[in-house]
Amino acid sequence: MAEVVRIDGGAEAPATPSLPQNIEAEAALLGALMIDNRLVEDIQLRLKPHHFFEPLHGRVYEAILRMTDKNMVANPVTLKPIFDADEAMKEVGGPAYLAQLTGSGAAVIGARDFAAQIYDLALLRALVGVGRDMVEGALDTSEEVAPLTQIERAESELYRVAEEGGTASSVKSFGEATRLALEQAEKALNSGGHLSGITTGLDGINTKVGGMHKSDLVILAGRPGMGKTSLATNMAFSAAKRFVQDQEDGIDPAKSAGAPVAFFSLEMSADQLATRILAEQSGISAENLRMGKISQQEFRHLARAAGELSTLPLYIDDTPGLTIAALRARARRLKRQKGIGMVVVDYLQLLQGTGKNNNDNRVQEISEISRGLKQLAKELDLPVLALSQLSRAVEQREDKKPQLSDLRESGSIEQDADMVWFVFRPDYYVAAKQPPDDHPDFAAWQEEMQRVYGTAELIVAKQRHGATGKVRMRFDAKITKFSDAGDSDYLPEMRS
Repeated sequence: MAEVVRIDGGAEAPATPSLPQNIEAEAALLGALMIDNRLVEDIQLRLKPHHFFEPLHGRVYEAILRMTDKNMVANPVTLKPIFDADEAMKEVGGPAYLAQLTGSGAAVIGARDFAAQIYDLALLRALVGVGRDMVEGALDTSEEVAPLTQIERAESELYRVAEEGGTASSVKSFGEATRLALEQAEKALNSGGHLSGITTGLDGINTKVGGMHKSDLVILAGRPGMGKTSLATNMAFSAAKRFVQDQEDGIDPAKSAGAPVAFFSLEMSADQLATRILAEQSGISAENLRMGKISQQEFRHLARAAGELSTLPLYIDDTPGLTIAALRARARRLKRQKGIGMVVVDYLQLLQGTGKNNNDNRVQEISEISRGLKQLAKELDLPVLALSQLSRAVEQREDKKPQLSDLRESGSIEQDADMVWFVFRPDYYVAAKQPPDDHPDFAAWQEEMQRVYGTAELIVAKQRHGATGKVRMRFDAKITKFSDAGDSDYLPEMRS
């Protein structure tokens, strides 16, 4: 029962309860660590200095970690010089307090239990902090009221606490690791010998990269007009459709080459993306769809396609201006609620970092975003396909094919990515050079245009799982659909 105090000599109100803590357990743990430094090896994996309620205990623990990390003995004698001038240590009797902590050798036996309790209590305090912030934010109407923003922030903080609390050791024995590798090989074998991850919907790309693999960050980059969003939409649709087909065929979802997909569209609205997919599946021009230039028969065909796609596990979030923290929180929620197995982000540069001064350092902000996307891929154990803009350096070269150095604003994108793909359409640049009809070069231009029209390339510029190279594709601009070229899909990278 909460303690009751009197206010103004009259009404009674419950006193503010103390935060969850166990100072005695903290003291006992520190004593045990100074008696037997070997205990540090296990405990430090999970328990951090900020988990201690008493700040002095946190500093002592941090000093023990530093000394053992340098292969030095950490005991009251070796720690004494560090705390001679510590004001909080003086209040409890000076460095002699360290010797008092080692007074009970029996604490060594329960050290791991003490550490677990300290950690759990720290999580409870974090939860209390989130709750307090929620209450204060909801009661404060001095600034612009934005309840949804407050809910988003609270959810992100709750997930952060849950994420820390759910951290478990990721150490696997070699036997476990080989079992996982064999499962991937079996999946590739059963799919026809080339697909071990989530399908891209294009045989040429699947053959080259084996699909999109769990925990991978795949960057799909290109200049405006190259069709990045179209290709990503094609891949998202193909993965979701394959998942439904595999379910109908009785294939275990864990062995499916498809997956439910979360598509975070920061540039286009959900209905615009849906229009693209409908155009692709119905064969009706996306432009005609938007302008209503379709016949009754085409509309019936469109309605039938829409009905078939209505149950597709493709979830579109078109919230603009998302931070990387908010995106990760929403992805976790979709993983829990919808079982998503793939995330698409369109596009990376439209995300925002969480730091206050990121506007002053865009490179640092992009680094935070790319690192956050890679962490999301590993945390949820699914592929993340993130679209990225390229710098204008491409336009200034004679050879318009993109290179890794063209990735915009940060080398960390290349560093964090497991695969980097560039989409390149030569007809886009040839069309831009069209001379007047009466120009002497018009015939040569027309011939060149006929040769490259509708062709596209996916350039695999980086791949942790295999070689780089190019995959030929075809692109139908009318319905924004990429498809296999059908002839010699894979071209090995030219070596000079």
